[in-house]
Formats: sequence, C-alpha cells, structure tokens
Amino acid sequence: MSVNKVILVGNVGKDPEVKYLDRNVAVANFPLATTERGYKTASGTEVPERTEWHNIVLWRGLAETAEKYVKKGSQLYIEGKIRTRQWEDQNGNKRYTTEIYADVMQLLGKRADSGQDNGSVSNNQAAAASTASSIEAPVSDDSADDLPF
Repeated sequence: MSVNKVILVGNVGKDPEVKYLDRNVAVANFPLATTERGYKTASGTEVPERTEWHNIVLWRGLAETAEKYVKKGSQLYIEGKIRTRQWEDQNGNKRYTTEIYADVMQLLGKRADSGQDNGSVSNNQAAAASTASSIEAPVSDDSADDLPF
C-alpha cells in the first residue's frame, strides 16, 4: 500500500453511500470528478478537456457530514491520502483499486445553489460538525510578516 498526499477540487458523481460499522463508525464512499481544461499548444494542436474519476472514502464524522450535506453534483475540496489496495476476486485474479482517504473536506459553491452552508471539516473536527451547521478553518493573521522591518 502506498500513501501520498493529494488535494482535489471536483464534483460529486453520485450521492454518498454511507455504512455504519462496529461501534457505529460511519464510512462513506462516492466518486469525485476532476477536470483538466483543454488548451491549444503553440503549434496549434488542440488538447481536449480531460476528466478523471476518483474514489473518495470518508470515515467517522466526515462520513456523517457527507451523509447530511453532500449530494450528487456538489462541488468539494478534498485533502487526503492516495491508497491502493489489492484483493483476489472469486476467480483468483488479483484486483487493485486506488482510493482517496480524505482528511479534510470543504463544501464549495454558493449556498443558494446547493442549499448548503460552506465550511471546512477535518476528521479532528468532524465530531463537532454533527451539531454545527458549518466549520470554518482557523484564520491566521500573518500581516506582521509583511512589515519591512
């Protein structure tokens, strides 16, 4: 299993599928589409738009938040780890899947469009998120760093 950090901004492909495991631990799964814009090279070659689909996995409070607020078409910001796992299917063939285990999720888009409050939620904040309508990331004041002396 390899682990790498990733940041994605994309649209949810279908409503999250949420399951509750032992001790009422929630896990959510859904596809997220990210799109790279098309462009024209200096030589005039057209490079078409390209969409990639990512399997997103959320645990515990993040999964519960997704169950309440994330719907097909929602635009999300996701920070997480890339994890590839393997298994054997019923015919004995090795199978692989790559998933993004999210540590941070932020609902993007306008409130009127989605009926959602914008907010950022991390696994550490997710327990509080179940009672809060939104969670904002702390804002740091780095203005002192801009002083010339």
